Amino acid sequence: MFKRLRNKFQTAFRPNHLNEPVTRTEMTINSYGRQLTTSEIAAKEHRALVGGMWEEVGQLQFEFMKSLGLLPEHKLLDVGCGAMRGGIFFVKYLNKGNYFGLDINQSLIDAGKVELNALGLLDKSPNLLVNDKFEFSLFDIKFDFAIALSVFTHLFMNNIIRCLVEMNRALNPGGRFCATFFESPTSAHLDPLFHSPGGITTYFDHDPFHYSFSEMQHMAAIANLTVTLVDHWSHPRNQKMLCFTRLDP
Repeated sequence: MFKRLRNKFQTAFRPNHLNEPVTRTEMTINSYGRQLTTSEIAAKEHRALVGGMWEEVGQLQFEFMKSLGLLPEHKLLDVGCGAMRGGIFFVKYLNKGNYFGLDINQSLIDAGKVELNALGLLDKSPNLLVNDKFEFSLFDIKFDFAIALSVFTHLFMNNIIRCLVEMNRALNPGGRFCATFFESPTSAHLDPLFHSPGGITTYFDHDPFHYSFSEMQHMAAIANLTVTLVDHWSHPRNQKMLCFTRLDP
């Protein structure tokens, strides 16, 4: 899942001898936009693309959100829902129509539908959307809870701020948005960081990214949100959990 950044500026300014048009996949902010084929989905290769640990991490995020008070009647937004690693747990638990998932990758949404169908969960009417600008308002609903697992770990600061600004508009009063990130000990930490457990190396300026908590506080303030670092969370790849809440107007 963790691949080097290949953003639109790198692909748009390609050498003249490469005359092929820039594809939608190449224009995404990282190579997570690669589209899987039908045969790859049938072989469940989407499970590896979203980071593997299918059951473990899916169950982990579900139990965590329940510990915060997620109830079946709540409306949940799953940012970067991918192929439903966590979604299958949330859709099963929530009341019909209360799960909303957004992802940049159409093929992963398609794979998620396959996963949901295999478990007989499509009749619970999950709401799934492909979007690359965090335009949560397209769902035309306010959310009680939201989660973004392994999303900020792949994003530049500007993309994270966009997500937070849009989330501020999408949350109900008192709503909470939880998101994981790789934490650095200082702001503008230019040296690579090795994370254990998990064995992931993160970077200041390319994917996978690390940020300090102070940097996250700064981004939250720009979006008129407060943020806390959650202590009752343990991720197998050492991602830390943040919880954002909306400031009163």
